[in-house]
Amino acid sequence: MSAFLTLDAVRYATPDGHTLFDNLTLAFGAERTGLVGRNGVGKTTLIRLMLGELAPASGAVTVRGRVGVLRQALSPPPGARVAELLGVADPLDRLARIAAGQGTDDDFAEADWALESDLAQALADVGLAGLDPERPAAELSGGQATRAALAGLLVSRPDLLLLDEPTNNLDVEARALVAQVLARWKGGAIVVSHDRGLLRAMDRIVELTSLGARVYGGNYDLYAARKAEEEAAAARDLAEAERSLARVARENQQARERKERRDAAGRRFAAKGGTPKIVLGAMAERAENSGARGQLLADRQAAAAQAELADAQSRVERTRRLAFDLPSCGLPAGRTVLAFEAVSFAYPGGPPLIRDLDLRLTGPERVAVTGPNGGGKTTLIRLATGDLAPSSGQVSHGVPAALLDQRTAMLRDDETLAEAFRRLNPEASENTARAALARFLFRNTAADRQVGSLSGGERLRGALACVLNGARPPQLLILDEPTNHLDLDSIAAVEAALRGYDGAILVVSHDRDFIDAIGVTRTLRLGSDARS
Repeated sequence: MSAFLTLDAVRYATPDGHTLFDNLTLAFGAERTGLVGRNGVGKTTLIRLMLGELAPASGAVTVRGRVGVLRQALSPPPGARVAELLGVADPLDRLARIAAGQGTDDDFAEADWALESDLAQALADVGLAGLDPERPAAELSGGQATRAALAGLLVSRPDLLLLDEPTNNLDVEARALVAQVLARWKGGAIVVSHDRGLLRAMDRIVELTSLGARVYGGNYDLYAARKAEEEAAAARDLAEAERSLARVARENQQARERKERRDAAGRRFAAKGGTPKIVLGAMAERAENSGARGQLLADRQAAAAQAELADAQSRVERTRRLAFDLPSCGLPAGRTVLAFEAVSFAYPGGPPLIRDLDLRLTGPERVAVTGPNGGGKTTLIRLATGDLAPSSGQVSHGVPAALLDQRTAMLRDDETLAEAFRRLNPEASENTARAALARFLFRNTAADRQVGSLSGGERLRGALACVLNGARPPQLLILDEPTNHLDLDSIAAVEAALRGYDGAILVVSHDRDFIDAIGVTRTLRLGSDARS
């Protein structure tokens, strides 16, 4: 079997007539493919086309193997067991009836006797060894639910895995487990992700843009290097084509002016008289033929230059990329920004999540907080913002701070972005609010969009605009998994902006590339021992 799934000349348009794909042709076989692209370019739509949930306007989607899907948002129904999340509830129940002496002939005929051992191995592979299939699914964290669903796919052994942002809710260790699972996987895999670490484990990258789909052999690093080279070459070609068209237009104008001068001289010569009409006629005919040949050549040169420009333009994606500089916050180098002194915290009746933690941020320091899910990272963030009081010890807040959490809770679903900006920055005028939002690509009517209608990445952009463009920019930014819902271009823009930020940063992130890119100088690992 050469390919498990193919798209042949697929065209698809949204209900409002916007064409997302036109003549899209792709094939997916027994390789690991990373699918990347900006938010809104059509990745989710492409997944739905692959799964038959949407029908193309033209072209065909053909599936020759069995596809196993891991959705980005997992919502087990109320009362569901882990077995339902794993997709093995019925075969496990069948084995349970047989073990209890209540099995039917059909149970014995359909029993998968290797299921329990296969399931135990798959759960161990994703770091959930010993997970009870009878446990309520609602008790699992988002990361545990994702890993459990992946284990269920491993047991079902599809020909092609389709994973939608599989590492979004996972800590560093769990992300590594997913990468290991994919490294051992013998079938095909399509991984929609902006996790650069995971994309480095891919065999190829497929990028969706407004120009269509482009396949790059190799992993993320090779893709990024090749993409940068292509963009630079396309920009050079476009600039050269524009110069060429301008040169041809200039030369043609000069030729027309020379012809007009010659024609005028000819008319003056004829007006003097004394030249036989037959000679004047021959001269006029030669001038006319020469002018016609010159115009034909000029038209051909202009058409060639215009075609060259159109070809160059077709290779340059016309997008407004997020790019911004953060305003100076004026943080003095020696100012104590945040201090934890012998801080411990435990919820009532629970074990200590943080014990005797000493932490001090001075001046524009950048500190990353890492550790397994459940290790106390969110608790530390809430202590740093003053949302929680320590069980013992003291937290001192030395400068104005702003929190950007994964859910961008500062924004309200029922307000527009412009309304949110003015609520959070009451001193701002309407023009100031709209100018600030425009810097983050919310231009014109986009500033009037309801927050509830925004994607996760758009919400974070809106929150950044509201927080960072006020009259008094915060001197401490507290970031909680800021890259979870951003596409690769937006992540790069945020990284570039934060590198130039002159305030302090406390960031919780499992994205090692992001931590390195923003210049983190210290890492605090939380877990069984939460000491700096």
